[in-house]
Amino acid sequence: MKLVVCFPGIGYHCDKPLLYYGRRVAESVGYKEYKNVEYVNRIGNVKGDPVKMQAAFEDLYGQTEKILKDIDFSGYDSILFLSKSVGTIIATTYAERHKIPCRHVLYTPLEATFDNCASDLSGRAIAFTGTADPWVESTAAITDRCQKAGIPVHVIEKANHSLETANVWKNLKNLEDIMKLTAEFIK
Repeated sequence: MKLVVCFPGIGYHCDKPLLYYGRRVAESVGYKEYKNVEYVNRIGNVKGDPVKMQAAFEDLYGQTEKILKDIDFSGYDSILFLSKSVGTIIATTYAERHKIPCRHVLYTPLEATFDNCASDLSGRAIAFTGTADPWVESTAAITDRCQKAGIPVHVIEKANHSLETANVWKNLKNLEDIMKLTAEFIK
């Protein structure tokens, strides 16, 4: 049995394109069960404020613990964590703290995503980031952290934090490419 768990970002919920289609791609390769983590951000204006970002993480992580407390992860042959933005921090931290042998798809990870990953993610994760993402200090910092963690990272030129550009047709092509890479990784 295969399980996919979706960890949204702040303002980027599980019904937005990356997580919605990521889950649908997972379903197409046999992940029949899924759980969407639906937490509520109660701390505003976190962008660029490390203290507020840490407080938001702690609050959202606490909510995640409650949401996932009844799942017996040992009952699954394969577990996939799909995550977006702050959800990438929550997903990697949750997997690390609970020793869950899962794979990760990290859509627009933040630098803090890699801070709680004591175990090697080589072969167990894939990441996507954009060169115009205002939530990261620099694309180079993300790609460097991914390389150090053994995570292949796909960089989308001129893409923002939603991995979108100013061109709708390019966005649709990018989404298709991202989903194809996601499918290849999770097969």
